[in-house]
Amino acid sequence: MSNSFVELHARQRAEALLDAGSTRELIGPLDNMISPHLEPQQIVPESDDGVVIMKGRLADHDLVVIAIEGAFQGGGIGEVSGAKIVAALEQALADNQAGHRIYPVIILDTGGVRLQEANYGLLSISEIHNMVVALKKYVPVIGLVPGRVGSFGGMSITNALLSYVIGTNQARIGLNGPEVIEQEAGVREWDASDKNLIWDTLGTTQRQATGIIDEVIEDDVTAFRDAVSAAIATHQDSHRDQRGDFYLSLLDQLDPSEKLTIPAYDKLFKQVTVTPHHLAPATSGENQSTPSRGRTWFENLTGITNAQSDVSTVLHAQVDQREYIAIVADAQNRFPRVRHGEVGLQEGYTVASVVNDLIAADADKTTKTPIIMVVDVPSQAYGYNEELIGIHMALAASASAYARARQAGHKVVALIAGDAVSGGFLAHGLQSNRLVAFDDLDITVQAMSKASSARITQRTIAELEAATQHVPAMAYDIENYQKLGALYRLIEGVKGTDTDQAAISKVKAALDEALTSLDDTSTDLSFRYTNPIAVNGEAGGRKATNQVRRLMAEQWAD
Repeated sequence: MSNSFVELHARQRAEALLDAGSTRELIGPLDNMISPHLEPQQIVPESDDGVVIMKGRLADHDLVVIAIEGAFQGGGIGEVSGAKIVAALEQALADNQAGHRIYPVIILDTGGVRLQEANYGLLSISEIHNMVVALKKYVPVIGLVPGRVGSFGGMSITNALLSYVIGTNQARIGLNGPEVIEQEAGVREWDASDKNLIWDTLGTTQRQATGIIDEVIEDDVTAFRDAVSAAIATHQDSHRDQRGDFYLSLLDQLDPSEKLTIPAYDKLFKQVTVTPHHLAPATSGENQSTPSRGRTWFENLTGITNAQSDVSTVLHAQVDQREYIAIVADAQNRFPRVRHGEVGLQEGYTVASVVNDLIAADADKTTKTPIIMVVDVPSQAYGYNEELIGIHMALAASASAYARARQAGHKVVALIAGDAVSGGFLAHGLQSNRLVAFDDLDITVQAMSKASSARITQRTIAELEAATQHVPAMAYDIENYQKLGALYRLIEGVKGTDTDQAAISKVKAALDEALTSLDDTSTDLSFRYTNPIAVNGEAGGRKATNQVRRLMAEQWAD
Protein backbone atom coordinates (compact mmCIF):
# COMPACT_ATOMS: atom_id res chain seq x y z
CA MET A 1 0.00 0.00 0.00
CA SER A 2 1.29 3.47 -0.88
CA ASN A 3 2.37 5.70 1.99
CA SER A 4 0.70 8.62 0.19
CA PHE A 5 -2.69 9.24 1.79
CA VAL A 6 -3.86 11.20 -1.28
CA GLU A 7 -3.21 8.30 -3.65
CA LEU A 8 -5.32 5.86 -1.64
CA HIS A 9 -8.99 5.19 -2.36
CA ALA A 10 -11.66 5.64 0.27
CA ARG A 11 -11.56 2.08 1.65
CA GLN A 12 -7.77 2.13 1.82
CA ARG A 13 -7.79 5.50 3.57
CA ALA A 14 -10.22 4.27 6.21
CA GLU A 15 -8.19 1.10 6.79
CA ALA A 16 -4.92 3.05 6.93
CA LEU A 17 -6.18 5.28 9.75
CA LEU A 18 -7.19 2.36 11.95
CA ASP A 19 -4.99 -0.14 13.76
CA ALA A 20 -4.41 -3.36 11.84
CA GLY A 21 -6.81 -6.13 12.80
CA SER A 22 -9.35 -3.76 14.39
CA THR A 23 -11.31 -2.72 11.29
CA ARG A 24 -14.86 -3.68 10.43
CA GLU A 25 -16.76 -2.25 7.48
CA LEU A 26 -20.45 -1.40 7.85
CA ILE A 27 -22.85 -1.65 4.89
CA GLY A 28 -20.10 -2.83 2.61
CA PRO A 29 -20.16 -3.82 -1.07
CA LEU A 30 -21.71 -7.23 -0.38
CA ASP A 31 -24.79 -5.53 1.05
CA ASN A 32 -25.29 -4.14 -2.47
CA MET A 33 -26.79 -0.92 -1.12
CA ILE A 34 -26.60 0.98 -4.41
CA SER A 35 -28.34 4.19 -5.37
CA PRO A 36 -31.72 3.53 -7.01
CA HIS A 37 -31.57 6.88 -8.80
CA LEU A 38 -28.56 6.48 -11.12
CA GLU A 39 -29.48 3.64 -13.48
CA PRO A 40 -32.65 5.46 -14.67
CA GLN A 41 -30.21 8.15 -15.84
CA GLN A 42 -27.93 5.61 -17.57
CA ILE A 43 -25.26 6.06 -14.90
CA VAL A 44 -23.48 2.97 -13.59
CA PRO A 45 -23.84 2.79 -9.77
CA GLU A 46 -21.26 1.63 -7.23
CA SER A 47 -21.91 -1.13 -4.68
CA ASP A 48 -20.90 1.15 -1.78
CA ASP A 49 -22.30 4.32 -3.41
CA GLY A 50 -18.99 6.09 -2.91
CA VAL A 51 -18.95 6.11 0.90
CA VAL A 52 -17.05 3.66 3.13
CA ILE A 53 -17.90 3.32 6.84
CA MET A 54 -15.42 1.53 9.10
CA LYS A 55 -15.22 1.01 12.84
CA GLY A 56 -11.93 0.28 14.55
CA ARG A 57 -9.34 1.58 16.97
CA LEU A 58 -6.52 4.10 16.84
CA ALA A 59 -4.15 4.60 19.76
CA ASP A 60 -6.60 3.15 22.30
CA HIS A 61 -9.54 5.17 20.98
CA ASP A 62 -12.63 3.76 19.30
CA LEU A 63 -13.26 5.43 15.94
CA VAL A 64 -15.83 5.39 13.19
CA VAL A 65 -14.20 6.50 9.97
CA ILE A 66 -16.38 7.84 7.16
CA ALA A 67 -14.48 8.03 3.88
CA ILE A 68 -15.92 9.65 0.75
CA GLU A 69 -14.60 8.41 -2.59
CA GLY A 70 -13.81 11.35 -4.85
CA ALA A 71 -13.35 9.05 -7.86
CA PHE A 72 -17.05 8.12 -7.90
CA GLN A 73 -19.31 10.90 -9.14
CA GLY A 74 -16.86 13.49 -7.83
CA GLY A 75 -17.52 12.41 -4.25
CA GLY A 76 -21.07 13.71 -4.60
CA ILE A 77 -23.58 12.97 -1.85
CA GLY A 78 -26.83 11.28 -2.89
CA GLU A 79 -29.55 9.49 -0.96
CA VAL A 80 -27.72 6.26 -0.10
CA SER A 81 -24.27 7.75 0.49
CA GLY A 82 -25.78 10.53 2.59
CA ALA A 83 -27.91 8.09 4.58
CA LYS A 84 -24.83 5.95 5.33
CA ILE A 85 -23.03 8.98 6.77
CA VAL A 86 -26.04 10.17 8.79
CA ALA A 87 -26.84 6.69 10.12
CA ALA A 88 -23.23 6.12 11.22
CA LEU A 89 -23.11 9.48 12.98
CA GLU A 90 -26.48 8.76 14.59
CA GLN A 91 -25.20 5.48 16.01
CA ALA A 92 -22.03 7.21 17.22
CA LEU A 93 -24.16 9.83 18.97
CA ALA A 94 -26.22 7.14 20.71
CA ASP A 95 -23.03 5.42 21.90
CA ASN A 96 -21.61 8.66 23.27
CA GLN A 97 -24.89 9.50 24.99
CA ALA A 98 -24.77 6.05 26.62
CA GLY A 99 -21.24 6.69 27.92
CA HIS A 100 -19.30 4.74 25.26
CA ARG A 101 -16.90 7.22 23.71
CA ILE A 102 -16.39 6.79 19.99
CA TYR A 103 -14.77 9.45 17.81
CA PRO A 104 -16.07 10.22 14.28
CA VAL A 105 -13.51 10.98 11.58
CA ILE A 106 -14.79 12.18 8.19
CA ILE A 107 -12.52 12.03 5.14
CA LEU A 108 -13.77 14.72 2.77
CA ASP A 109 -13.02 14.17 -0.91
CA THR A 110 -16.21 15.60 -2.26
CA GLY A 111 -17.81 18.11 -4.58
CA GLY A 112 -20.88 18.32 -2.34
CA VAL A 113 -24.34 17.43 -3.58
CA ARG A 114 -24.53 14.72 -6.25
CA LEU A 115 -26.40 16.69 -8.87
CA GLN A 116 -27.97 13.55 -10.36
CA GLU A 117 -29.83 13.20 -7.02
CA ALA A 118 -29.87 16.88 -6.22
CA ASN A 119 -32.61 17.30 -3.60
CA TYR A 120 -31.76 14.01 -1.90
CA GLY A 121 -28.23 15.35 -1.61
CA LEU A 122 -29.37 18.61 -0.02
CA LEU A 123 -31.59 16.77 2.47
CA SER A 124 -28.81 14.34 3.37
CA ILE A 125 -26.21 17.06 3.83
CA SER A 126 -28.50 19.04 6.13
CA GLU A 127 -29.00 15.87 8.16
CA ILE A 128 -25.22 15.40 8.34
CA HIS A 129 -24.95 18.96 9.66
CA ASN A 130 -27.51 18.22 12.34
CA MET A 131 -25.62 15.14 13.52
CA VAL A 132 -22.24 16.88 13.58
CA VAL A 133 -23.63 19.70 15.72
CA ALA A 134 -25.20 17.17 18.12
CA LEU A 135 -22.04 15.05 18.38
CA LYS A 136 -19.76 17.97 19.20
CA LYS A 137 -21.40 18.19 22.61
CA TYR A 138 -19.68 14.90 23.44
CA VAL A 139 -16.57 14.41 21.32
CA PRO A 140 -14.57 16.30 18.70
CA VAL A 141 -15.58 15.44 15.14
CA ILE A 142 -12.40 15.37 13.06
CA GLY A 143 -12.20 16.18 9.35
CA LEU A 144 -9.49 15.17 6.88
CA VAL A 145 -9.13 16.80 3.46
CA PRO A 146 -6.42 14.87 1.59
CA GLY A 147 -6.73 16.18 -1.97
CA ARG A 148 -7.91 15.07 -5.41
CA VAL A 149 -11.37 16.65 -5.34
CA GLY A 150 -11.11 18.63 -2.09
CA SER A 151 -14.09 19.76 -0.01
CA PHE A 152 -16.72 21.73 -1.93
CA GLY A 153 -20.42 22.52 -2.09
CA GLY A 154 -22.66 21.65 0.82
CA MET A 155 -19.93 19.44 2.26
CA SER A 156 -17.68 22.48 2.65
CA ILE A 157 -20.34 23.68 5.10
CA THR A 158 -19.85 20.35 6.88
CA ASN A 159 -16.13 21.09 6.81
CA ALA A 160 -16.76 24.38 8.63
CA LEU A 161 -18.88 22.67 11.30
CA LEU A 162 -16.23 20.10 12.22
CA SER A 163 -14.23 20.43 15.41
CA TYR A 164 -10.79 20.16 13.82
CA VAL A 165 -9.78 19.94 10.14
CA ILE A 166 -6.51 18.49 8.85
CA GLY A 167 -5.38 18.60 5.22
CA THR A 168 -2.49 18.27 2.83
CA ASN A 169 -1.19 21.07 0.64
CA GLN A 170 -2.80 19.27 -2.31
CA ALA A 171 -6.32 19.98 -1.09
CA ARG A 172 -8.75 22.83 -1.80
CA ILE A 173 -11.76 24.01 0.19
CA GLY A 174 -14.59 26.26 -0.99
CA LEU A 175 -18.35 26.47 -1.34
CA ASN A 176 -18.59 27.23 -5.05
CA GLY A 177 -16.18 25.82 -7.57
CA PRO A 178 -14.64 28.37 -9.95
CA GLU A 179 -16.54 26.90 -12.92
CA VAL A 180 -19.84 27.46 -11.12
CA ILE A 181 -18.93 31.03 -10.19
CA GLU A 182 -17.89 31.71 -13.78
CA GLN A 183 -21.21 30.27 -15.00
CA GLU A 184 -23.32 32.25 -12.51
CA ALA A 185 -21.40 35.53 -12.22
CA GLY A 186 -19.23 35.72 -15.33
CA VAL A 187 -15.58 35.24 -16.20
CA ARG A 188 -14.66 38.69 -14.86
CA GLU A 189 -15.73 37.55 -11.41
CA TRP A 190 -13.67 34.36 -11.62
CA ASP A 191 -11.76 32.97 -14.58
CA ALA A 192 -11.98 29.22 -14.05
CA SER A 193 -8.96 28.70 -16.31
CA ASP A 194 -6.66 30.59 -13.91
CA LYS A 195 -5.34 27.58 -12.00
CA ASN A 196 -2.79 29.57 -10.00
CA LEU A 197 -5.51 31.86 -8.67
CA ILE A 198 -7.63 28.85 -7.75
CA TRP A 199 -4.87 27.22 -5.73
CA ASP A 200 -3.72 30.46 -4.14
CA THR A 201 -7.29 31.26 -3.03
CA LEU A 202 -8.75 27.86 -2.13
CA GLY A 203 -5.63 25.86 -1.28
CA THR A 204 -5.03 24.73 2.28
CA THR A 205 -1.98 26.95 2.82
CA GLN A 206 -4.18 30.03 2.41
CA ARG A 207 -7.04 28.37 4.26
CA GLN A 208 -4.85 27.64 7.28
CA ALA A 209 -3.56 31.22 7.33
CA THR A 210 -7.12 32.53 7.70
CA GLY A 211 -8.53 29.96 10.14
CA ILE A 212 -10.54 27.85 7.68
CA ILE A 213 -8.41 24.76 8.26
CA ASP A 214 -6.50 23.94 11.44
CA GLU A 215 -3.49 21.98 10.29
CA VAL A 216 -1.63 21.24 7.05
CA ILE A 217 0.50 18.10 7.12
CA GLU A 218 2.63 16.04 4.78
CA ASP A 219 0.90 13.61 2.44
CA ASP A 220 1.79 10.63 4.58
CA VAL A 221 -0.36 7.94 6.22
CA THR A 222 1.59 8.07 9.48
CA ALA A 223 1.28 11.86 9.60
CA PHE A 224 -2.50 11.58 9.30
CA ARG A 225 -2.71 8.94 12.02
CA ASP A 226 -0.57 11.04 14.35
CA ALA A 227 -2.55 14.21 13.64
CA VAL A 228 -5.89 12.49 14.28
CA SER A 229 -4.57 10.96 17.52
CA ALA A 230 -3.34 14.35 18.72
CA ALA A 231 -6.61 16.10 17.90
CA ILE A 232 -8.58 13.47 19.80
CA ALA A 233 -6.24 13.40 22.79
CA THR A 234 -6.40 17.18 23.25
CA HIS A 235 -10.15 17.37 22.45
CA GLN A 236 -9.49 19.99 19.79
CA ASP A 237 -12.40 22.21 18.76
CA SER A 238 -11.94 25.40 16.76
CA HIS A 239 -15.60 26.53 17.19
CA ARG A 240 -15.39 27.92 13.65
CA ASP A 241 -19.17 28.00 13.41
CA GLN A 242 -19.44 30.50 16.28
CA ARG A 243 -17.11 33.29 15.17
CA GLY A 244 -19.82 35.62 13.93
CA ASP A 245 -18.68 38.74 15.76
CA PHE A 246 -15.20 38.42 14.25
CA TYR A 247 -16.45 38.08 10.67
CA LEU A 248 -19.18 40.70 10.97
CA SER A 249 -16.51 43.10 12.31
CA LEU A 250 -14.27 42.15 9.38
CA LEU A 251 -17.09 42.84 6.91
CA ASP A 252 -17.70 46.24 8.51
CA GLN A 253 -14.11 47.14 7.60
CA LEU A 254 -14.31 45.84 4.04
CA ASP A 255 -15.08 47.63 0.78
CA PRO A 256 -16.98 44.89 -1.11
CA SER A 257 -17.06 46.91 -4.33
CA GLU A 258 -13.33 46.22 -4.72
CA LYS A 259 -11.98 42.80 -5.60
CA LEU A 260 -9.72 41.68 -2.77
CA THR A 261 -6.16 40.56 -3.30
CA ILE A 262 -4.89 37.75 -1.12
CA PRO A 263 -2.24 39.95 0.59
CA ALA A 264 -4.84 42.64 1.28
CA TYR A 265 -7.23 40.13 2.79
CA ASP A 266 -4.53 38.48 4.89
CA LYS A 267 -3.61 41.90 6.29
CA LEU A 268 -7.25 42.72 7.03
CA PHE A 269 -7.79 39.33 8.68
CA LYS A 270 -4.91 39.94 11.09
CA GLN A 271 -5.99 43.48 12.02
CA VAL A 272 -9.71 43.08 12.71
CA THR A 273 -11.01 44.94 15.73
CA VAL A 274 -13.83 42.75 17.03
CA THR A 275 -17.01 44.35 18.33
CA PRO A 276 -20.22 42.58 19.43
CA HIS A 277 -22.99 42.51 16.84
CA HIS A 278 -26.66 42.23 17.83
CA LEU A 279 -29.31 42.95 15.22
CA ALA A 280 -32.28 44.91 16.53
CA PRO A 281 -35.78 43.76 15.50
CA ALA A 282 -37.20 45.08 12.26
CA THR A 283 -39.31 48.23 12.36
CA SER A 284 -41.74 49.88 9.96
CA GLY A 285 -40.10 52.34 7.58
CA GLU A 286 -40.54 54.21 4.33
CA ASN A 287 -41.49 52.19 1.27
CA GLN A 288 -38.08 52.15 -0.42
CA SER A 289 -37.32 48.46 -0.15
CA THR A 290 -36.75 45.90 -2.89
CA PRO A 291 -39.81 43.66 -3.36
CA SER A 292 -39.40 39.94 -2.76
CA ARG A 293 -41.56 37.08 -1.59
CA GLY A 294 -39.45 36.77 1.53
CA ARG A 295 -40.14 40.37 2.44
CA THR A 296 -43.84 40.15 1.56
CA TRP A 297 -44.48 37.16 3.76
CA PHE A 298 -42.36 38.42 6.64
CA GLU A 299 -44.51 41.54 6.62
CA ASN A 300 -47.74 39.54 6.17
CA LEU A 301 -46.95 37.34 9.17
CA THR A 302 -45.56 40.00 11.50
CA GLY A 303 -47.78 42.93 10.54
CA ILE A 304 -44.70 45.15 10.15
CA THR A 305 -45.16 47.37 7.10
CA ASN A 306 -42.18 48.31 4.93
CA ALA A 307 -39.92 46.39 7.31
CA GLN A 308 -36.48 47.92 7.78
CA SER A 309 -33.34 46.70 9.52
CA ASP A 310 -29.76 47.86 10.08
CA VAL A 311 -28.74 44.85 7.97
CA SER A 312 -31.04 45.43 5.03
CA THR A 313 -31.15 41.81 3.88
CA VAL A 314 -31.99 40.23 7.26
CA LEU A 315 -35.30 40.91 8.98
CA HIS A 316 -36.36 39.50 12.32
CA ALA A 317 -39.05 40.26 14.86
CA GLN A 318 -40.75 38.54 17.77
CA VAL A 319 -44.51 38.68 17.33
CA ASP A 320 -47.10 36.67 19.28
CA GLN A 321 -44.24 34.93 21.12
CA ARG A 322 -42.70 33.64 17.90
CA GLU A 323 -39.42 34.68 16.30
CA TYR A 324 -39.75 35.38 12.57
CA ILE A 325 -36.59 35.53 10.44
CA ALA A 326 -36.33 36.33 6.73
CA ILE A 327 -33.53 36.91 4.24
CA VAL A 328 -34.68 39.43 1.63
CA ALA A 329 -33.50 41.16 -1.53
CA ASP A 330 -31.91 44.62 -1.59
CA ALA A 331 -31.07 46.06 -5.01
CA GLN A 332 -28.80 48.67 -3.42
CA ASN A 333 -26.85 46.34 -1.14
CA ARG A 334 -23.18 47.21 -0.80
CA PHE A 335 -22.40 43.52 -1.37
CA PRO A 336 -23.22 43.15 -5.08
CA ARG A 337 -23.59 39.36 -5.04
CA VAL A 338 -26.59 39.31 -2.68
CA ARG A 339 -28.87 41.90 -4.24
CA HIS A 340 -31.50 39.36 -5.31
CA GLY A 341 -31.93 37.66 -1.94
CA GLU A 342 -28.93 35.32 -2.03
CA VAL A 343 -27.38 34.24 1.26
CA GLY A 344 -23.95 35.80 1.56
CA LEU A 345 -21.34 36.42 4.21
CA GLN A 346 -23.24 39.10 6.09
CA GLU A 347 -26.54 37.22 5.86
CA GLY A 348 -25.17 33.96 7.24
CA TYR A 349 -23.41 35.53 10.19
CA THR A 350 -26.26 37.95 10.95
CA VAL A 351 -28.87 35.19 11.02
CA ALA A 352 -26.56 33.19 13.29
CA SER A 353 -26.27 36.20 15.60
CA VAL A 354 -30.06 36.57 15.81
CA VAL A 355 -30.58 32.88 16.57
CA ASN A 356 -27.69 32.70 19.04
CA ASP A 357 -29.12 35.70 20.91
CA LEU A 358 -32.48 33.93 21.11
CA ILE A 359 -30.87 30.72 22.40
CA ALA A 360 -29.11 32.71 25.12
CA ALA A 361 -32.24 34.68 26.06
CA ASP A 362 -34.28 31.47 26.42
CA ALA A 363 -31.59 29.35 28.04
CA ASP A 364 -33.34 29.18 31.43
CA LYS A 365 -36.90 29.00 30.09
CA THR A 366 -38.89 25.79 30.14
CA THR A 367 -40.82 26.79 27.02
CA LYS A 368 -38.57 28.04 24.23
CA THR A 369 -39.61 30.65 21.67
CA PRO A 370 -40.59 28.99 18.36
CA ILE A 371 -38.74 30.13 15.22
CA ILE A 372 -40.44 30.69 11.86
CA MET A 373 -38.04 30.97 8.92
CA VAL A 374 -39.46 32.71 5.87
CA VAL A 375 -37.55 31.10 2.99
CA ASP A 376 -36.99 32.88 -0.31
CA VAL A 377 -33.35 32.28 -1.18
CA PRO A 378 -32.41 31.92 -4.87
CA SER A 379 -28.97 30.56 -3.90
CA GLN A 380 -25.85 31.47 -1.98
CA ALA A 381 -23.72 34.38 -3.19
CA TYR A 382 -21.40 33.57 -6.10
CA GLY A 383 -18.34 35.77 -5.85
CA TYR A 384 -14.56 35.80 -5.60
CA ASN A 385 -14.47 37.86 -2.39
CA GLU A 386 -16.99 35.52 -0.83
CA GLU A 387 -14.87 32.46 -1.57
CA LEU A 388 -11.63 34.07 -0.40
CA ILE A 389 -13.18 35.05 2.93
CA GLY A 390 -14.98 31.70 3.23
CA ILE A 391 -18.70 31.96 2.52
CA HIS A 392 -19.13 28.30 3.49
CA MET A 393 -18.26 29.30 7.06
CA ALA A 394 -20.99 31.96 7.10
CA LEU A 395 -23.56 29.43 5.95
CA ALA A 396 -22.27 26.96 8.54
CA ALA A 397 -22.73 29.59 11.26
CA SER A 398 -26.40 29.96 10.32
CA ALA A 399 -27.04 26.22 9.97
CA SER A 400 -25.31 25.57 13.28
CA ALA A 401 -27.35 28.21 15.10
CA TYR A 402 -30.65 26.81 13.81
CA ALA A 403 -29.58 23.23 14.65
CA ARG A 404 -28.49 24.18 18.17
CA ALA A 405 -31.74 26.10 18.72
CA ARG A 406 -33.80 23.11 17.61
CA GLN A 407 -31.74 20.70 19.72
CA ALA A 408 -32.22 23.02 22.72
CA GLY A 409 -36.00 22.74 22.36
CA HIS A 410 -36.98 25.62 20.08
CA LYS A 411 -39.60 24.51 17.57
CA VAL A 412 -38.28 25.51 14.13
CA VAL A 413 -40.61 25.72 11.12
CA ALA A 414 -39.66 26.93 7.64
CA LEU A 415 -42.20 28.49 5.29
CA ILE A 416 -41.06 28.15 1.66
CA ALA A 417 -42.58 31.28 0.18
CA GLY A 418 -40.16 31.64 -2.75
CA ASP A 419 -37.13 29.82 -4.05
CA ALA A 420 -35.14 27.43 -1.87
CA VAL A 421 -31.89 26.73 -3.64
CA SER A 422 -28.49 25.28 -2.83
CA GLY A 423 -26.35 26.57 0.05
CA GLY A 424 -28.88 29.29 0.74
CA PHE A 425 -31.45 26.61 1.61
CA LEU A 426 -28.93 24.67 3.73
CA ALA A 427 -28.24 27.83 5.74
CA HIS A 428 -31.82 29.07 6.00
CA GLY A 429 -34.50 26.40 5.83
CA LEU A 430 -33.22 22.85 5.98
CA GLN A 431 -32.45 22.81 9.72
CA SER A 432 -36.17 23.14 10.49
CA ASN A 433 -38.28 20.44 12.17
CA ARG A 434 -41.03 21.11 9.65
CA LEU A 435 -41.01 22.39 6.08
CA VAL A 436 -44.23 24.05 4.92
CA ALA A 437 -44.57 25.36 1.35
CA PHE A 438 -46.99 27.06 -0.99
CA ASP A 439 -48.37 24.82 -3.72
CA ASP A 440 -46.84 27.12 -6.31
CA LEU A 441 -45.07 25.89 -9.45
CA ASP A 442 -43.14 29.16 -9.65
CA ILE A 443 -41.13 28.04 -6.61
CA THR A 444 -37.75 26.44 -7.36
CA VAL A 445 -36.25 23.91 -4.92
CA GLN A 446 -32.91 22.57 -6.08
CA ALA A 447 -29.16 22.30 -5.55
CA MET A 448 -28.01 24.42 -8.48
CA SER A 449 -29.32 26.42 -11.42
CA LYS A 450 -30.08 24.46 -14.57
CA ALA A 451 -27.26 26.14 -16.50
CA SER A 452 -24.62 25.32 -13.89
CA SER A 453 -25.98 21.82 -13.26
CA ALA A 454 -25.86 21.07 -16.99
CA ARG A 455 -22.28 22.32 -17.20
CA ILE A 456 -21.06 20.32 -14.19
CA THR A 457 -22.83 17.08 -15.22
CA GLN A 458 -21.82 17.58 -18.87
CA ARG A 459 -25.40 17.54 -20.14
CA THR A 460 -27.49 19.88 -22.17
CA ILE A 461 -30.33 21.64 -20.37
CA ALA A 462 -32.75 19.54 -22.45
CA GLU A 463 -31.06 16.34 -21.25
CA LEU A 464 -31.18 17.63 -17.68
CA GLU A 465 -34.89 18.34 -17.93
CA ALA A 466 -35.51 14.91 -19.45
CA ALA A 467 -33.80 13.27 -16.47
CA THR A 468 -36.26 14.94 -14.10
CA GLN A 469 -39.05 12.86 -15.65
CA HIS A 470 -37.48 9.72 -14.16
CA VAL A 471 -35.99 11.05 -10.93
CA PRO A 472 -38.16 13.41 -8.81
CA ALA A 473 -35.09 14.53 -6.85
CA MET A 474 -33.71 16.07 -10.04
CA ALA A 475 -36.84 18.19 -10.61
CA TYR A 476 -37.01 21.87 -9.74
CA ASP A 477 -40.69 22.21 -8.77
CA ILE A 478 -42.35 21.99 -5.36
CA GLU A 479 -44.77 19.21 -6.30
CA ASN A 480 -41.95 16.83 -7.21
CA TYR A 481 -40.18 17.91 -4.03
CA GLN A 482 -43.22 16.77 -2.04
CA LYS A 483 -42.75 13.26 -3.47
CA LEU A 484 -39.50 12.94 -1.48
CA GLY A 485 -41.35 13.20 1.83
CA ALA A 486 -39.44 16.28 2.93
CA LEU A 487 -42.46 18.56 3.33
CA TYR A 488 -44.81 18.59 6.29
CA ARG A 489 -47.48 20.28 4.24
CA LEU A 490 -48.24 21.95 0.91
CA ILE A 491 -50.59 24.90 1.43
CA GLU A 492 -53.08 24.40 -1.36
CA GLY A 493 -54.82 27.33 -3.00
CA VAL A 494 -52.22 29.92 -1.94
CA LYS A 495 -49.43 31.26 -4.16
CA GLY A 496 -46.34 33.02 -2.95
CA THR A 497 -47.56 36.20 -4.59
CA ASP A 498 -50.95 36.21 -2.81
CA THR A 499 -51.39 38.97 -0.25
CA ASP A 500 -55.12 38.99 0.56
CA GLN A 501 -56.34 38.39 4.11
CA ALA A 502 -57.80 34.98 3.29
CA ALA A 503 -54.39 33.78 2.06
CA ILE A 504 -52.61 35.19 5.10
CA SER A 505 -55.09 33.51 7.45
CA LYS A 506 -54.64 30.19 5.66
CA VAL A 507 -50.86 30.40 5.94
CA LYS A 508 -50.99 31.34 9.63
CA ALA A 509 -53.27 28.36 10.27
CA ALA A 510 -50.81 26.04 8.48
CA LEU A 511 -47.94 27.36 10.59
CA ASP A 512 -50.01 26.92 13.77
CA GLU A 513 -50.67 23.32 12.78
CA ALA A 514 -47.00 22.66 12.06
CA LEU A 515 -45.98 24.07 15.45
CA THR A 516 -48.65 22.07 17.26
CA SER A 517 -47.42 18.89 15.56
CA LEU A 518 -44.08 19.40 17.32
CA ASP A 519 -45.56 19.08 20.82
CA ASP A 520 -43.87 16.22 22.69
CA THR A 521 -41.86 15.10 19.65
CA SER A 522 -38.18 14.61 18.98
CA THR A 523 -36.01 17.65 18.28
CA ASP A 524 -34.27 15.88 15.40
CA LEU A 525 -35.02 15.79 11.65
CA SER A 526 -36.46 12.26 11.55
CA PHE A 527 -39.90 13.36 10.32
CA ARG A 528 -38.41 13.64 6.83
CA TYR A 529 -37.89 9.89 6.51
CA THR A 530 -40.61 8.55 8.84
CA ASN A 531 -43.73 10.23 7.42
CA PRO A 532 -46.08 8.22 5.13
CA ILE A 533 -44.79 9.72 1.87
CA ALA A 534 -41.17 9.08 2.85
CA VAL A 535 -41.89 5.49 3.91
CA ASN A 536 -44.39 4.45 1.25
CA GLY A 537 -44.03 6.93 -1.60
CA GLU A 538 -44.14 5.20 -4.96
CA ALA A 539 -42.45 8.01 -6.93
CA GLY A 540 -39.69 9.01 -4.55
CA GLY A 541 -39.84 8.95 -0.80
CA ARG A 542 -36.93 7.89 1.39
CA LYS A 543 -37.14 4.13 1.02
CA ALA A 544 -33.41 3.75 0.40
CA THR A 545 -32.67 6.02 3.38
CA ASN A 546 -34.77 3.83 5.65
CA GLN A 547 -33.17 0.65 4.34
CA VAL A 548 -29.70 2.09 5.07
CA ARG A 549 -30.79 3.08 8.58
CA ARG A 550 -32.04 -0.44 9.30
CA LEU A 551 -28.81 -2.03 8.04
CA MET A 552 -26.65 0.37 10.04
CA ALA A 553 -28.57 -0.33 13.26
CA GLU A 554 -28.25 -4.11 12.68
CA GLN A 555 -24.53 -4.04 11.90
CA TRP A 556 -23.29 -1.36 14.29
CA ALA A 557 -23.15 -3.47 17.46
CA ASP A 558 -22.30 -6.85 15.88
